[in-house]
Amino acid sequence: MKGIILAGGTGSRLHPATLTVSKQLLPVSDKPMIYYPLSTLMLAGVREILVISTGRDLPQFRRLLKDGSQLGLDITYAEQEHPRGIAEAFRIGANHVGDDSVALVLGDNIFHGPKFSDILHDNAQDVQGCVLFGYAVKDPERYGVGEVDADGRLLSLEEKPARPRSNRAITGLYYFDNEVVDIAKNLSPSARGELEITDVNRHYLRRGRARLVDLGRGFAWLDTGTPASLLEAGQYIRMLEERQGVRVACVEEVALRMGFIGAGACHRLGETMTGSEYGRYVMDIAREFASAEGAVEPVNGSTG
Repeated sequence: MKGIILAGGTGSRLHPATLTVSKQLLPVSDKPMIYYPLSTLMLAGVREILVISTGRDLPQFRRLLKDGSQLGLDITYAEQEHPRGIAEAFRIGANHVGDDSVALVLGDNIFHGPKFSDILHDNAQDVQGCVLFGYAVKDPERYGVGEVDADGRLLSLEEKPARPRSNRAITGLYYFDNEVVDIAKNLSPSARGELEITDVNRHYLRRGRARLVDLGRGFAWLDTGTPASLLEAGQYIRMLEERQGVRVACVEEVALRMGFIGAGACHRLGETMTGSEYGRYVMDIAREFASAEGAVEPVNGSTG
């Protein structure tokens, strides 16, 4: 499975903070926002990832993430000149997807909850059609909403319905089989001139090939599109990290635990950030992992 992070747009609801920097590079707690969707793809086992953003912002993403090799990834980049809808990502990323299935995640969506890695990994196996991820909300009329049967098959999709048929909002994480590339190529723009992801989902729905996975109670799905929601997301992450002593979306730790890099490589990444709590955490995790795995040599002398 290939991965796409859609990190374009102007971030106008966050102006003036985003007048000179991409929204997805703003900090949520102690790390850039894009670390959260990136870690989501990594937890699903995805290692070939395309980051789509504006021509203005792509150099900053490259400086931050490089080619991904330091995390055991292959990260490439593509420009979305103007925001023309989520589904345009499949036109832009057609060559990247190739003959594979694809996971698309929006760059401003944060997911956190129990057994999330298992949910991601299990549903990424042999994708047939599309897999959407639903989240219970108290105000479903503000979202795209999915109605399902007892087996999780999608029965209907509504966009901001006045009378929702369920309280399951469609989140900004999507799995598709390879057909999505052709679907997007042949998609007609909406009245707003955009290629709507809901139209793609409805294509699969009409053919009985759409599923909705309920993320369940105790899960958090956070949007970071406004100053208030950005602040709330940072506070939520900070509270979790301080109480549990772990870091959410620490991409170096995810890469280590997923087997993408070794403990030595992880430790060296932490060494580049020794002036921060985050960097020291990465080094501690690397040492703990090496000790648990019975490393013969000190972790900071390992080749990873």
